[in-house]
Amino acid sequence: MIAIVKYNAGNIRSVINALHRLGVEPLLTDDALQLQKADRVVFPGQGEAAGAMSYLRERGLDEVIRHLQQPVLGICVGQQLLCRHSEEGDVDCLGVFNSDVRRFIPETKEDKVPAMGWNQLQDLRTPLYDGLDAPYVYFVHSYYCPLCEETIATTHHIVDYSASLHKDNFYATQFHPEKSGSVGEQILKNFLTL
Repeated sequence: MIAIVKYNAGNIRSVINALHRLGVEPLLTDDALQLQKADRVVFPGQGEAAGAMSYLRERGLDEVIRHLQQPVLGICVGQQLLCRHSEEGDVDCLGVFNSDVRRFIPETKEDKVPAMGWNQLQDLRTPLYDGLDAPYVYFVHSYYCPLCEETIATTHHIVDYSASLHKDNFYATQFHPEKSGSVGEQILKNFLTL
């Protein structure tokens, strides 16, 4: 069973639809036992970090997610919430990844925030990216994870940053695989076979 963490984050429907296209019927749940029993957990989201962390803490989901043992995939805000701290709302997050989330600061008038659109991945590592070579994927975000020891893919918007992170059973993407066409489909397939 593939479980999707249900919380106050937008855009979960597109993740469900992407998994449907792969023949998977995911369970959308905020039930601790269901999340712990799942074969894999997807932690997606668009939204605001402080509000999301408040919601997770109120329901005890912060501790549940932090201690999951099966493969977990954080997407967009899901990646950011798996980090130590976010400048968005100045909030402590789950602390799985040894990185703090920062806001993009435009350096020229051409620098746009949020970063929105297709961007290329570089320096791909781990089986999450098997079969891919410098692919383009879709991003929408105003905050980013700096490069760190857990970075498994990089990209550039104003600065070089972590497009993807990995530690133990936790994987995460700043971009949206569910909106990244055949490349994103391959990444989701790879996650399902980790």
